[in-house]
Amino acid sequence: MFVQSLRSAEELELAAGQSYMPVVAERRPDYRGRLDLQLLGTSVSLSQARMTPLRTFRTPGMAAKAERDDLFFCVHLAGSGRLLQQGRAAELRPGVGVLYEARSAWEMDSVSDVRSLMLQFPRDLLPLRPSEITDGLARAMDVRSPGLRLLSGYVGQLFRLADDLSAQQRHDAGLAGVELLTMALRGMTPMAPSDRSAGAVLLGLMRAHVREHLADPRLTVAELARRHHVSIRHVHTLFSVIGTTPGAYIRRQRLLSARAMLADRRHDVRPVSDIGAAVGLCEQRTFERAFQREFGMTPAGWRRERRAHESTSGSARIVVPGPGADLVE
Repeated sequence: MFVQSLRSAEELELAAGQSYMPVVAERRPDYRGRLDLQLLGTSVSLSQARMTPLRTFRTPGMAAKAERDDLFFCVHLAGSGRLLQQGRAAELRPGVGVLYEARSAWEMDSVSDVRSLMLQFPRDLLPLRPSEITDGLARAMDVRSPGLRLLSGYVGQLFRLADDLSAQQRHDAGLAGVELLTMALRGMTPMAPSDRSAGAVLLGLMRAHVREHLADPRLTVAELARRHHVSIRHVHTLFSVIGTTPGAYIRRQRLLSARAMLADRRHDVRPVSDIGAAVGLCEQRTFERAFQREFGMTPAGWRRERRAHESTSGSARIVVPGPGADLVE
């Protein structure tokens, strides 16, 4: 087992990119987490995550560049949150299981301390039709489902006992976990929708639309309402559920995207003004003031600090390998 303590959202992004898939994590000064990873042969892994409240997401651009076509099945053990993918919203609570994929955008919000187990494996190991897999994404599996209860018990035991198994046994046990997941998915009955399910789905669609159209300077609250055929007032009502306004959400997503671009060395030659324009903030002074209010420094200053941090800490960081790789420290 490989164990890594996470002391910041940046460390989570690094660990996720090396062990699971690249993600963006919302910066929170009090964030803490821990990842315990079990490699089950060359293609399957099982991990346990313990984290304080956090929002993570995978952008459409990240999904388009996915090197692996992996699926992830998460068994939520403690805490609450929500997973958005494919225009659907799965409410997460203890006992719930949910499937999601690396090759399309997603967002996960946890509103309390959470603990979960996650099985990761290549799509081609799951003997279901592509349409069945797509239909199963971001659908919460009923905690009362016998198939889910059997699967949850198995992955919990496997996580605890994997260190005592031989390499061949771990390989076989990982494949057995995928087979149990196939059984559970075939018998899946989606949980009964709540009165807010339609609103949650529409909110998820709007949030995905914002993230996919950040470069469009015409994207305003009024335009978001028009494109989804609802009133501006209704848009405000939907976003109030997640504790923000639609305007603040659009601005925040633009700034988070700009920060991700500033952190990417492939964009080092691009002027700050170009990066601002790429996320829909075409006036450089407006972009710089908004960035400084949000993150405490200018875009250029943040880029310099990030590079200085990389140059001083890069040689000392712990590398978390992906499935099938050697453990390196």
